[in-house]
Amino acid sequence: MNQATPLRIDIVSDVVCPWCAVGYSQLAEALKQTNTEYEIHWHPFELNPDTPSEGRNWREHIANKYGSSKEQSDAMRARITEAGAEVGFEFNFTEETRTYNTFDMHQLLHWADQQGCMHELKQALLAAHFTHARALSSREVLADIAAEIGLDRKEALTVLEDQRFADKVRQAQQQWRQQGIQSVPSVIFNQQHLVSGAQGVENFKSILQQLADMPR
Repeated sequence: MNQATPLRIDIVSDVVCPWCAVGYSQLAEALKQTNTEYEIHWHPFELNPDTPSEGRNWREHIANKYGSSKEQSDAMRARITEAGAEVGFEFNFTEETRTYNTFDMHQLLHWADQQGCMHELKQALLAAHFTHARALSSREVLADIAAEIGLDRKEALTVLEDQRFADKVRQAQQQWRQQGIQSVPSVIFNQQHLVSGAQGVENFKSILQQLADMPR
């Protein structure tokens, strides 16, 4: 599906959002299958900005937020794991699985964007969280992950410690809230077509085909 100019895709998401990992993987597969030229721009969203710095047990968090029983929680985990496996993303949930405050992560992603590595860091953070259960509440761990994709570890740590991008991230989050974004993932094609949630590969392929057929 060749286009004169790449399809612009803005994705508003959070690192601790499992459906964000699934939804992106589905979209990536649809883009591959349709041979679509594209450029992706990631944007920050905090699902739970009140999460303490040390994080929370994820099962307890879901129970408190949604009133989910253990059976409902298990069923949700199974659905997420299956949906991820279908598009090559591995989830490893345990009783110790935690959710974290992601404000530091979004600041690190903002910095990585300036180095041209935001997409790589986003994927590394999603895998670190959902596949490898790394302690993302630790700035040392976050700096390690940045270094693993080729960024300067010392600079990454400094960025987190001095919080130099805190205002920029808050501003970006506010801008998307003002545009009506209340849930993630939210995918905006060509800055005008909003699609919410993990739509599935076939649905994303259909959306991409419709966009390709539109007059530009």
